[in-house]
Amino acid sequence: MRHCRNTRATDLHYGPALGLEALRDAVCTYLRTSRAVRCDPQQVMIVSGSQQALEISARVLLDPGDAAWLEEPGYWLARSVIAASGCRPIPVPVDKDGLNVSAGIKLWRRARVAYVTPSHQYPLGVTMSASRRFQLHEWAQGTGSWIIEDDYDSEYRYENMPIASLQGLDHNSRVIYIGTFSKTLFPSLRLGYVVIPTDLVERFMVVRQAMDVSPAHLYQAVLNDFMREGHFARHIRRMRILYGERRTALVGAIVKEFGSSLEVLGAEAGMHLVVTLPKRFRDQEVAASGARKRLWLWPLSPSYIGEASRHGLILGFGNTRPAEMPQAVRQLKGILLSWKSIATKVTERPSRN
Repeated sequence: MRHCRNTRATDLHYGPALGLEALRDAVCTYLRTSRAVRCDPQQVMIVSGSQQALEISARVLLDPGDAAWLEEPGYWLARSVIAASGCRPIPVPVDKDGLNVSAGIKLWRRARVAYVTPSHQYPLGVTMSASRRFQLHEWAQGTGSWIIEDDYDSEYRYENMPIASLQGLDHNSRVIYIGTFSKTLFPSLRLGYVVIPTDLVERFMVVRQAMDVSPAHLYQAVLNDFMREGHFARHIRRMRILYGERRTALVGAIVKEFGSSLEVLGAEAGMHLVVTLPKRFRDQEVAASGARKRLWLWPLSPSYIGEASRHGLILGFGNTRPAEMPQAVRQLKGILLSWKSIATKVTERPSRN
């Protein structure tokens, strides 16, 4: 309301392609202190969420026919950007240490781009190990390739300090770093940022101007004040506690109802976790059964480009109160028990109370 009441004529004109300078400076300060990102405001572009950052990055870095490494399983909207650019997606498997760089080299060594979510891999939730990070940097430098780091929810870690960014370890300017306010504030805000290597800034600006000229002024100005006056930092601290409580309630309910029957992945951070299902289950059918009971489950298998090596459910907990978790998990158990072919397998395993 403060900005609406005090709108100036200059606020109604087109702005800089990189975005409001004051906000870029605030984002830069935040990233240096919280994510160990090495940047200055001239490298930061304000975008309409991480999806636009991906689209601009693809237009700058990729030509039709280029190969791009994608995590397997991975983020389906990143896959859609690669497909729309006419490039060849190379699904590289993810294990407990993150993207398997050696496997990627064997599959297609000279890929033009590697898209990764190293701090909290989507959807499995693993954190890329230090050795894999070094190996990925070494590959990019040796082949002249680029790394797109999507740091979509690194603010929320519950068992240890936030992991430093991959970009902060980059001494050869091969990493494009993407972040968003969709998880920390709300998705319809449509504000995110990309940290661009210095020698690519002009190219990113040309693509941005062709795409939509510049970001809208009002929300940028409001967010700048929100960050500079300390509200954003307080908000993050408050929400980390709230989401941590919801995460703990969900994991506790899963353990109580299923014991060790279902494996829980990625619960250390973020706003979702994954439970894997026994082989006889088909996660899309389970999710459909849940939807009929107004229980919203996201199947894991569509996150694979090729045949899914495992089936499971991606469970978001950000919008569910702790007191509601036990009933929701009991509903899930009822759905799984309704599959007669595996009911005995589930019930024979003792619960840990």
